[in-house]
Amino acid sequence: MCHAGHCSSSNAKEDGIVFPERLLYAQLFSFQRVGMVSSWINSFPDIAGSFLDEMDSVLGFRLSRVISEGPNSELNKTENSQPAIMATSILILRILEQKFGFDTKSRVDVTLGHSLGEFSALVTGGYIDFGDALKLVRRRAEIMAQCTRRASAESGEDYGMVALVCEPDHLDGLLATIHEFLGLASNGMKDDLSYGMPPIEKVMVANVNSKNQIVLSGSIERIRTLLIQLRQFGGHDPRAVRLNSESPFHSPIMMPAAEYMIRALDNIKLNFPAHMPCVSNVSGLPFRSAEELRRLLSQQCVDTVRWWDSIRYLDQERGVKRWVGIGPGKVGRNLVGKEVGKVMTKGGGVWAICDTRELEDIVRSLEQTEFEASCD
Repeated sequence: MCHAGHCSSSNAKEDGIVFPERLLYAQLFSFQRVGMVSSWINSFPDIAGSFLDEMDSVLGFRLSRVISEGPNSELNKTENSQPAIMATSILILRILEQKFGFDTKSRVDVTLGHSLGEFSALVTGGYIDFGDALKLVRRRAEIMAQCTRRASAESGEDYGMVALVCEPDHLDGLLATIHEFLGLASNGMKDDLSYGMPPIEKVMVANVNSKNQIVLSGSIERIRTLLIQLRQFGGHDPRAVRLNSESPFHSPIMMPAAEYMIRALDNIKLNFPAHMPCVSNVSGLPFRSAEELRRLLSQQCVDTVRWWDSIRYLDQERGVKRWVGIGPGKVGRNLVGKEVGKVMTKGGGVWAICDTRELEDIVRSLEQTEFEASCD
């Protein structure tokens, strides 16, 4: 999510949406681990205990026990890891609000979240209640796990995701070559949820994360074939790293999850407009209506996460200066920091709130940068 200063003189306004300088982002590349909420429970037992009871009540089973005690094999299941990560992000936000008096509505100007983090961003922005979002995430994750099992059973292939890292000035060419080899449209996107080729045969660009990193999703064997083609015939030699995921997220294999989301969102109350704008993963721009939110949040299951476009939009066009990430892990902070280059800018910075030991220092740093920005 993004966080800005109180000074209004530098605000930009378009179509009634105001973007000052602060943003709150739901953590990029969050990960789960047994015991990931233990330090929060120990440091803030009343808030954390009440929140975890609420989470368990909403889900109808003790996910809190799985998070705290494991085993890893149980927590790592998609249907458990995704609600656990989303809930941990909102727990940290609750602690900020209730223990440190962090007024989200007045101190955050826009939110966004990477992939699963989009749900946390929507909860933070007031678009959807936490309980409704948690139930959506849980059922969506169950369907995604079923999709992966079905694809593997039908094809006998392994599925997953592979990150490609290239030189920054090679990204556009790399994407164009990949789209050419895969026979996709020029930008790899679709305007609706219809795909011609059977999804089990597909490799998709799942994420464009930065100026030199993308993620492919689909059949691991087909991804390997694509990499050979890129190196032998495409003039590209990106570094490839298989991610710790056995599911091909953001690919057409997840179509049943997208179809579920379309139906489910018709029966859930969405608040629009909400407290602040929220940037869509699919468009890289703020949601413009409740109808668009329903459509794009569903489409996100099978479409590319345009994270880099979102970051560039907020950095270059909207002048966001303070970026505050919440959730497990710091990879998001590192990646955003490299892209926006404002960690040392007066009144600016990039922070990741993921550790109780750093929380008070981060809160003080935010207050200091807000003061500096107000004096400009």
